[in-house]
Amino acid sequence: MDAECPECGAKFTLPEDVVQGEIVTCPDCGVDLEVVGVKGGKVELKVAEAVGEDWGE
Repeated sequence: MDAECPECGAKFTLPEDVVQGEIVTCPDCGVDLEVVGVKGGKVELKVAEAVGEDWGE
């Protein structure tokens, strides 16, 4: 499936079995991306939110 990194604009291919909510990494800039939609052979991505430790706060 065709995808484009929203961070750097790189175009790359993801496996056909990619699913919404999956985290993938851009092969060019290395940023983690979340799959937010899969439509007609094209994957919509957004930069994944960094989950930090809250140490119980």
